[in-house]
Amino acid sequence: MQTEPSPGNLPAREHLPAGTAGTPVLDVVIPVYNEEKDLQPCVLRLHEHLARTFPYAFRITIADNASTDTTPLVAARLAADIPEVRAYRLEQKGRGRALRTVWSTSDAPVLAYMDVDLSTDLNALLPLVAPLISGHSDLAIGSRLARSSRVVRGAKREFISRSYNLILRGSLQARFSDAQCGFKAIRRDVAQVLLPLVEDSGWFFDTELLVLAERAGLRIHEVPVDWVDDPDSTVHIVRTATDDLKGVWRVGRALATGSLPLDRLARPFGDDPRDREIGGVPTGLARQLVGFCVVGVLSTLFYLVLYSGFRTFSGSQIANALALLVSAVANTAANRRLTFGVRGRGDAVRHQAQGLVVFGIGLALTSGSLAALNAATAEPAHATELAVLIAANLAATVLRFLLFRAWVFPDRTDDTPSTVVATHAPAAHAPASHTPTAHTPVTHGPVTHAPAARTSAAPVYATAPQSPSPSPPPSPSPSPYDDDRTWEDATTRMQPVRPNDHDSRNAR
Repeated sequence: MQTEPSPGNLPAREHLPAGTAGTPVLDVVIPVYNEEKDLQPCVLRLHEHLARTFPYAFRITIADNASTDTTPLVAARLAADIPEVRAYRLEQKGRGRALRTVWSTSDAPVLAYMDVDLSTDLNALLPLVAPLISGHSDLAIGSRLARSSRVVRGAKREFISRSYNLILRGSLQARFSDAQCGFKAIRRDVAQVLLPLVEDSGWFFDTELLVLAERAGLRIHEVPVDWVDDPDSTVHIVRTATDDLKGVWRVGRALATGSLPLDRLARPFGDDPRDREIGGVPTGLARQLVGFCVVGVLSTLFYLVLYSGFRTFSGSQIANALALLVSAVANTAANRRLTFGVRGRGDAVRHQAQGLVVFGIGLALTSGSLAALNAATAEPAHATELAVLIAANLAATVLRFLLFRAWVFPDRTDDTPSTVVATHAPAAHAPASHTPTAHTPVTHGPVTHAPAARTSAAPVYATAPQSPSPSPPPSPSPSPYDDDRTWEDATTRMQPVRPNDHDSRNAR
């Protein structure tokens, strides 16, 4: 998994004005591979629908990734005949590669994609992109698993789809309902920050993008869709499922080790109330209690299993100490990440050391309870031992939560009152054009993107009154594109397909 520093800030979300002449607000990408039969009907139908219902300027981009039939010629003819259509050809396969390449160079502020078979009813397209245009959301996905969706497909695909989403929920804690529907949209400014973090270039691309966006705290809007399965789909289900499971493992491992730079990407907008100190609002005690209780129940079950195993070859005190030690390390790690939201490896050793001190207190309580039980009864039953240990652990759990909250993972707030607001204004000495502020409209006119030259500055936070003395300008964080792994390493350079382009491989 890539470990570049956080690729930059995102401007405040705001309503997108209608684009100037020649600048589309929406760019719909259709990735295709050997779709000479379905491409023209798809583009014509999509263009007619957008021209009739979409109130903004739009573009349809055909992303041909290494087709070996006449698909490039069909795409070129459509681009020549319809002004709102353009065609690109890539010499390597991969839906994710095609989307990454086209999205990274598009000048439209809203980017979308859909499958060429148009299985999704196009009436869902405007509801899909409307939250992005209005500034309400960062990404939008069509969901076939929403309650109000109407779906026609076979039992096999239904089972695979629901099983895959259950795997995502269980392993990556994904909260979106449908990762595989080929009907998604994203704001361009969000795509520019997230795309360098996505490694997959195939079918897992959009799942990985969604997981990273959700973990970064971005807002994902879901639209119920009407969807009819394409019986002629050429997707290889077994190979795709295998690649997806490999991707789940890779992303899960990267998230568990904290190697992804998502920390400050979570609050870059300046429009998230969690970025501000708001008086009179509780600071998450209820959520922490729920998380701590869930972790505590699982830890207690883990502890009892360990105790029963150790008890088969050791005395009760030794079995209790060993089981409590192992479960305490796991409990501290789980509470650190899930209950108190501490990510990455920073201070992990100190947290575990403090957790062991808390473990010592729990050991004293449980060991004392066992000692009292053995003093009262010479040969206590195993069930009695477990009951005593459960009661002692409940008391230790209450004390553990208080110590975790007040000592191990305290809220890091300053004593002096301050207002923490994520802003995007440059420092007083910096050029005014360096970063858009929360009060300056972000224009979306024609932009020529040069990813290799893009840099990003760290977010600026307004705190308690500062000294008027000048400070050195903030140094821009390294661009993720400065790495040796450039887009050209993953994809060939895109070239517009022209009507007179001819490839001997495509001759019939």
